[in-house]
Amino acid sequence: MSDSNPPVIAIIGAGEMGAAVGRRLHESGVRVLTSLAGRTTASIERIRRAGLEVVRDDEQLAADADFILSIVPPAAALEVAERVRVPLRCAASPTLFADCNAIAPATMLQVARILEPLPVVDTGIIGGPPREGTQDPAAGPRFYASGPHADRLAILNRYGLDIAVMDAPIGAASGLKLAYAGLTKGFTALAAAIITAASRDGLAEDLRAELARTQPQFLTRIERFVPAMYPKAYRWVAEMEQIAAFIDDPAGGSTIYEGAARLFEAIAADLRDGLPSDRFASLPRFRAGSNEKK
Repeated sequence: MSDSNPPVIAIIGAGEMGAAVGRRLHESGVRVLTSLAGRTTASIERIRRAGLEVVRDDEQLAADADFILSIVPPAAALEVAERVRVPLRCAASPTLFADCNAIAPATMLQVARILEPLPVVDTGIIGGPPREGTQDPAAGPRFYASGPHADRLAILNRYGLDIAVMDAPIGAASGLKLAYAGLTKGFTALAAAIITAASRDGLAEDLRAELARTQPQFLTRIERFVPAMYPKAYRWVAEMEQIAAFIDDPAGGSTIYEGAARLFEAIAADLRDGLPSDRFASLPRFRAGSNEKK
């Protein structure tokens, strides 16, 4: 890679975020690689729509890419680092590995130790997936990057991403991401718990009316984010556990997020069983104001 040529980027993880990031880079002129190893039919279709180049295995990813972006569920972050450790060490030149997952600083340090002495960047993504049809970095998330090699990731600002380099060690970007998610997704967890309890006791409409009267900003956020959370709950379980590990103090609030993890776990299990059960039926329809107990 030279300053005049786009880097070659490998993306591990073709979920909603990973595929959208790959698409944005591809549409900005970057060669983007990924592997189909272990991918679901839905992931394979996302890869195809994003225009990503499929390679045969991790060895080829490590050999051909300048950077690897790991964008997977938090519970898989360490597994990915272990998986690519040998291919990266065997590559002709060191490939930069950016862990872009919602993990606690302590987990991020484990990733860095697994990959030593390879260059690793701690990267926290804040915001939703890049919007299709534009290369405007503002139309997508911000990638906070920390650690001694973080400035190398800044080249991706030229190719449709918003990279903010922090003058901070490995662990800082992950901590910032979890602090942000602890507020935003934590609010959603609190709202979901209270809506469920209020609906159970036939108080949902009274709660809505009082929020509209005294806390309209809360109601606006609840109506937007609580119904939208339901199909994503399974992805948030490990993230809540990582936030609890980030706080690392029961008296300081870590048990709040352990409880949020169990709540999202229960909501995800409820959805897997088919239509929402009576227990959580109020959540996806809260916007409609039809939560009264029947």
